[in-house]
Amino acid sequence: MHDLDSGPRVMRADGTFHTTDDEVDLSDTPWEAWLALAFFWALGATVVYQFITRYVLNDSAAWTEEIARYLLVSTVFVGAAIGVAKNNHIQVDFLYRYLPPSAGRAMALLVDVLRIAFFAAASVLTVQMMMKMDTYKMTVVELPMNYVYGVCLLGFAAMTARSVWVLRIHWQRGYSALERPESTMAER
Repeated sequence: MHDLDSGPRVMRADGTFHTTDDEVDLSDTPWEAWLALAFFWALGATVVYQFITRYVLNDSAAWTEEIARYLLVSTVFVGAAIGVAKNNHIQVDFLYRYLPPSAGRAMALLVDVLRIAFFAAASVLTVQMMMKMDTYKMTVVELPMNYVYGVCLLGFAAMTARSVWVLRIHWQRGYSALERPESTMAER
């Protein structure tokens, strides 16, 4: 049986906690993360306001449901660029274990190029949709739907730019995470 008192002590003899935190460094936080955080906090404030008006005041604000939905969409689209920058979206690297290194390298390069093409095409399609839906308004709030689509466009454009950045890093170092799953984007 394991002795619970044999582990590291977090409480001093006087009853206070003893913890040591590392210094927080936010200097390398990308702009997408700050924008996604702003959308997330706006979403949180909207949901709290919705809760208060619905359950405390018993007079629900009609706009909160719609705005919360669009803030969630905004958080996801802008935040997805962070996943691209970290190169940690879902990927299948099983096949790369059995391919010759040259074939694996070629396929990894193809994946990077196709990712750029996909996000660039999504950006173009979003612009086309915005042009066709120029006069559409939100259901409850009389604001143009292109505000929401504009944030989606910003997310796709950021994902495209980050995909180009990831391709450049993969090209410079000579391998990608598909070829070496244990690698990170910090390795250059």
